[in-house]
Amino acid sequence: MTDEKQNSSSAEAVTAGNEEQTQNGAAAAEETKAEVKAEDKKPAKKDFSDLKPGMTVKVHQKIQEIGKKGEAKERIQIFEGMIIAMRGAGMSKTMTVRKVSDGVGVEKIFPLHLPTIAKIEPVKQAKVSRAKLYYLRDYKKKLKEKKI
Repeated sequence: MTDEKQNSSSAEAVTAGNEEQTQNGAAAAEETKAEVKAEDKKPAKKDFSDLKPGMTVKVHQKIQEIGKKGEAKERIQIFEGMIIAMRGAGMSKTMTVRKVSDGVGVEKIFPLHLPTIAKIEPVKQAKVSRAKLYYLRDYKKKLKEKKI
């Protein structure tokens, strides 16, 4: 009789263990579904490997404004200029874009992974042989460019 009691108690333990595994498996499946939904809400990782110094780009940046009545409006502002420097790596990577507006040189430093940047659109590629193009600040000649 002791063998029968041991067998029945071990059988009960096995079925209880199987129920726990199925509950744990169901909980794990729910967790993975929640992780997938959370990943869908994150913005897609931006790939800027094709951006190089000497490239003329249009940077589309979201600007939030508050109207006269207090409502928030969002618009896209385009900054078109030449990339004169790329700096950093990974999430801290930045690019310096320069344009001449009404005879005055304007430079902006854009972090590439800034959430307000909607897109970066390449326009032209100049033939350059340096990584940092700071000499263009005083350069008066035109560069040889080709459309992309």
